[in-house]
Amino acid sequence: MTAEGRGAEATDGAGESATGAAETPRRAGYRHLMRAVLYREYLVFVRYPANAVGGIVVALFFFGVLFYGGRMVAGQALTDSIEGIVVGYFLWTLSVGAYSAISNDIGSEVQWGTLERHVMTPFGFAPVALLKGVAKLVRTFLTSALILAVMLVMTGTTLSLHVLTVATVAALTVVSVLGLGFAAGGITVLYKRVGNWLNLLQFGFIVLISAPAFDLGWTRLLPLAHGSALLQRAMVEGTRLWEFSVPDLALLVGVAAGYLVGGYLVFQVATRRARRLGVLGDY
Repeated sequence: MTAEGRGAEATDGAGESATGAAETPRRAGYRHLMRAVLYREYLVFVRYPANAVGGIVVALFFFGVLFYGGRMVAGQALTDSIEGIVVGYFLWTLSVGAYSAISNDIGSEVQWGTLERHVMTPFGFAPVALLKGVAKLVRTFLTSALILAVMLVMTGTTLSLHVLTVATVAALTVVSVLGLGFAAGGITVLYKRVGNWLNLLQFGFIVLISAPAFDLGWTRLLPLAHGSALLQRAMVEGTRLWEFSVPDLALLVGVAAGYLVGGYLVFQVATRRARRLGVLGDY
């Protein structure tokens, strides 16, 4: 073989090696997973607009019944406390969205028979469920903001809406509910049809959001309770994030982290038990 032939062969071999290296697929990271679940949530929203709009209409309908019905019964007493009611209802819509983001989604996956796909992903079941919950929480924030705007117009009230303060306090408050949703999702994987019991907890959120009114110190350790008090101060009294005391913010972060970690552990224990019993994919 001539020198030119050997040179051409070497060049072709190098080209093939470079092409092979370029075509080697890169492993997807959590950034790609987060982008995928956010895009999925966007597609579900825009491709099923009737269901998405229906959720907003139902939420506003119940608030209308609460507001106009309460005004007929309580009169001025309701009007004097309407700001707190608006903030509480706004937090309740966020809480229900955060809770159902994981529990209801896992229940649907169990019924559809697609749960095993999440287990088989290289990321693991729990991280996928968590990021899907975060994606749904982003959507819930947007829809709850729209509901809040309509409630303000409906009631004719004004609130302090400092975006950084409201978003930070509200997000940390509902993280604890996200932990409850994790625990509920694990129970769903293990026992399948327990939706009636899990949905009952959503009405318990009303009591937790109202807990600051009872002025009991130990209730601040419950999910939503302490965050509800801080959110009332932020949106009704106009308190900014940096004006809260360090112990108040530390307790808010601690409660959020504690319930999220606790819910994650319950989820892990329940899914491992479902695997041992061989009922992970059964329905």
